[in-house]
Amino acid sequence: MTLTILLKLAAVCHLGLIAAGALMPAVVDLWRHVRGLPPFVRQLFKVYYVFIGFILVSFGLLTWFCAEELAGGTTLAKAMCCLMAGFWLLRLLVAAFVFDVRPYLSNGFYRAGYSATNVVFAALPFAYLWVALNGGAQ
Repeated sequence: MTLTILLKLAAVCHLGLIAAGALMPAVVDLWRHVRGLPPFVRQLFKVYYVFIGFILVSFGLLTWFCAEELAGGTTLAKAMCCLMAGFWLLRLLVAAFVFDVRPYLSNGFYRAGYSATNVVFAALPFAYLWVALNGGAQ
């Protein structure tokens, strides 16, 4: 598998994470919980939610449309791959050690979806780091 194909697969993974993020508010009844917050904190939370979504969409589009450049091994390409690897590694650590989602994993579908997202959280830092370390060697 070439680095470009690996990056295209990583880009597609972002679509799944965006879909999961879009479904999550309904699953956990998020907006009902957020309504009880003070107005500024509620607005801040919603802005952060949108910003994170923007980053996920941007990472996916950047990875898809710039896969060849990212695989090229330039300093900027390696830096971007390291940035995205770091982002996804931190997200994996948050999933493992910060969030307790057990109350929301109420059926097999939710448990399978949560497991799938964690597999992606683990695969993305590996993929981006692999490209950062091996870029330009194709």
